[in-house]
Amino acid sequence: MKLNFLFPNEFKKIGWIILIPSAIIGLVTLIYNYEPTFLDFNVPAIFIDKFSLSDEKQLFGTVSNNILNEILGILIIISSLLVAFSKENVEDEYISKIRLESLVWAVYFNYGILIFSFLLIYDFSFLWVMIFNMFTVLLFFIIRFNWQISKLKISAYHEE
Repeated sequence: MKLNFLFPNEFKKIGWIILIPSAIIGLVTLIYNYEPTFLDFNVPAIFIDKFSLSDEKQLFGTVSNNILNEILGILIIISSLLVAFSKENVEDEYISKIRLESLVWAVYFNYGILIFSFLLIYDFSFLWVMIFNMFTVLLFFIIRFNWQISKLKISAYHEE
């Protein structure tokens, strides 16, 4: 019995349509520290650590938060999953092999960067490394997989 957990090929286009603008808007908001006030809401929180003189901590409650980062993060993750794990037009065993090798390579590469970061990056800068690390496994996989597929198409073109 062969199990296939890939999305249909049509989802890849939807993923790209969401991923590219979300990533661009995310980078722009990160660089310029932009948080529009119309996205300020009281949102539920599981653990609240209020930065005050009393060091008050609360297990459940609400906090005032700008939800732009959460929206963009969710859009980037969902669209990256759609791009990364949608079938190709022709999904054969060799494509599956490339997919698996790219995933393994992306995990190794990502954790290599993380080990490097543990050794050389500290304090608040390390928090930024961890935030980016949430997205980089999928992004490294997408880059390597598409690069390998394009190499395959170029070699098939030259054989003809």
